Amino acid sequence: MSTSSLEEAVSVGPAGIWDAETIAGVAAATFPLACPPGAGSEDIAAFVDETLSAENFSEYLTDSHRIVLKACVADEIVGYLMAVDPASENSEASAVPDVVTARPAIEISKLYVLPGHHGAGVSAALMEAIVERAVERKRAGLWLGVNQENTRARRFYSKHGFEVVGTRTFVVGSQTHDDFLMQRVL
Repeated sequence: MSTSSLEEAVSVGPAGIWDAETIAGVAAATFPLACPPGAGSEDIAAFVDETLSAENFSEYLTDSHRIVLKACVADEIVGYLMAVDPASENSEASAVPDVVTARPAIEISKLYVLPGHHGAGVSAALMEAIVERAVERKRAGLWLGVNQENTRARRFYSKHGFEVVGTRTFVVGSQTHDDFLMQRVL
């Protein structure tokens, strides 16, 4: 793989239970960046505490329907991706929205990179890794929700083959935000 001067040596692999605290720290640092400008800091903090705590990541990392990948640069976790694969018969994971036509599909629930590593190939490496896993599992596609005001993320997903197929709302604390639903057919 060739790298440009902006790209870092990135390694991507499965996260382990021992990574829960570090990934929770990355989540706390990066989640606010994906929220729209009007999102209240108290609502963001409540979401981080309720959803992105180390305890929750410990559960996510042991959930057979979740894929949690970490991206490292120089042995430091600088980003992560969490996906939900509800294709198994006994899955209690969230249902795939009707507008997602590529089925079975894996949901990319979270894909975040620390600000100092934006534009350095970390997000692309995480995306490549989840595409590989989806193909290995014979999934027809990937889907995700992205805040409608998050232009940077929407541009990244479009560059990686995702198209808008619908909308949904997403609750952060006491606020409801509007997301685009995007899918990529594999």
